[in-house]
Amino acid sequence: MANITAKEVAELRDMTGCGLMDCKKALIEADGNRDEAVKILREKGQAKAVKKAGRIAAEGIVKTKVNGNKGVIVEINCETDFAAKSDRFLEMVEVITDTILNSDVKDVEALGAVTAAGTSMTVSEYLTEKIATIGENIKIRRFEKLEGILVPYMHDGGRLGTLVKLVTDKPDDAEVLACGKNVALQITAMNPQYVDKDAVPADVLANEKEVQMKLVEQEGKPSNVAEKIVEGRMRKFYEEVCLVDQKYFKDDSMSIGKYVDSVAKAQGASLKVESFVRYERGEGIEKKEENFADEVASMIK
Repeated sequence: MANITAKEVAELRDMTGCGLMDCKKALIEADGNRDEAVKILREKGQAKAVKKAGRIAAEGIVKTKVNGNKGVIVEINCETDFAAKSDRFLEMVEVITDTILNSDVKDVEALGAVTAAGTSMTVSEYLTEKIATIGENIKIRRFEKLEGILVPYMHDGGRLGTLVKLVTDKPDDAEVLACGKNVALQITAMNPQYVDKDAVPADVLANEKEVQMKLVEQEGKPSNVAEKIVEGRMRKFYEEVCLVDQKYFKDDSMSIGKYVDSVAKAQGASLKVESFVRYERGEGIEKKEENFADEVASMIK
């Protein structure tokens, strides 16, 4: 059996992020061969990853990134805010974001078979290794890619992220790009669902009109004014869910649509918002409520 030194154990720990005792046991099992020890730890890490897979991952980060005319917004989740802020997790997010950005992959399932940027591993293998070294369940939840003139924005350390696509004949104009940034801020803060009225699905529109008409009827309004009341409430509906109809958060005397038009006029440019994607970290994920005392008790049984 090889004589395993403390230095070798420490070096293996730095390479893998695994615990000291795990590293020592792997080196002993590998008879001092560091590469073989790394392999052993990865294999054991896979087993650990399976155990962690059922744990709820609702923390993490929403990352936006643009390279030339290509951009991506991705949500990657872990279990705790502490892990989400760690260098290992943030490095992993960069690798996965670059992998998506530089490949033709269309969905999360297909992403698993793609080679992770800067590595010889598939994303699935890379993620399994990171689950082992970071010690938490990690999931690539969703991503979306856009092409064109793009403006990315991240808020509150990646709790929220927005990617905006502009159509303009002056893509390098500083004021046009500043307008795009302000639009991204608006979307992030006010959470519109659609760019404009034309983008609202017909069934959503019909349902909202039906709801408002029933409310007016329940309020006992005369039938000859009901339609006008509903029209007024539908305008309010558009102001809430359509980006261009929302009041501009920096100047509520104008809508976002009028703000964009004013910038276009001032710069002698054509400018409009074509589309956007907004993610909020953990939205829709039901977080498990933990009783700390019970958790500690369960650990010492």
